[in-house]
Amino acid sequence: MKYGCQSMVGKIESILIKHPKQAFISQENLDKTWEEFKYFGCPDYEKVLEEYAVFEKIIKDNVENVYYLPQDDRTGLDSIYTHDPLKITRKGAIYFPMGKVLRGKEYQATREFLEGIGIPTLGFIEAPGKMEGGDVLWIDEKTVAIGRGYRTNDEGIRQFKELTKDVVDEYIIVPMPHGDGEDCCLHLMSIISFVDTDKAVVYSKYMPVFFREYLLERGIQLIECNDEEYDYLGSNLLALEPGKCVLIAGCPDIQKKLEDAGVTVFTYEGKEMSYRGTGGPTCLTCPLTRL
Repeated sequence: MKYGCQSMVGKIESILIKHPKQAFISQENLDKTWEEFKYFGCPDYEKVLEEYAVFEKIIKDNVENVYYLPQDDRTGLDSIYTHDPLKITRKGAIYFPMGKVLRGKEYQATREFLEGIGIPTLGFIEAPGKMEGGDVLWIDEKTVAIGRGYRTNDEGIRQFKELTKDVVDEYIIVPMPHGDGEDCCLHLMSIISFVDTDKAVVYSKYMPVFFREYLLERGIQLIECNDEEYDYLGSNLLALEPGKCVLIAGCPDIQKKLEDAGVTVFTYEGKEMSYRGTGGPTCLTCPLTRL
């Protein structure tokens, strides 16, 4: 099949998602495991299904090819967030063991599925390297920013550079802050989401000055997310194509700013499936092909 996703905003042609029926499985499973996965309260399974139905319709209405990961014993609740175990380059997939121990085998299940539909494996990040997909942000097809924090370390970055040296010209390493602590899910894409080639939603409070200045020098319009909406995943958006994005409902300030900037915004209620597990619309999806 066609693959390659060295962009954050190109029109999504193919995408990988995982239904909560295959990730959360049941209310009983959620009751038993939400605390070890450090969720903000136990999700209500029936409400999750209702939320996901709306989200899924947005994806299906805007993406031609939608693939679903099956249930797998090597994965847990977080496998609903399909973005994190890998990145798809135009030479194949790179898989990550990830910094969160409970997600250590998730990439194995994803690899088996993607190889089965024709996406080759370019390589792996091997221990002691750590990396997660939320820390890898394509500025353009040849330029990638990588967040260096608790989930992605120096060795992981070194290995990623080696695997991608034939397809990337520039690497920008962005030091991530401590934020709310080592156990919190703070990725580079927690503080920046491109919604068009020249527009990005940002949470500048956690952004290094050099990186913010770099974006401005490139002519990127920075649409600022406030503290309250940042806490509700307001800076985690999925671009379906340039100028068209998905945002969790409940962030009216950032939604208005986006619409005033000419961006089309689709929203879904996501308190149970997104907020509780700190996984917004980007986290819930792994684009396989962007045009």
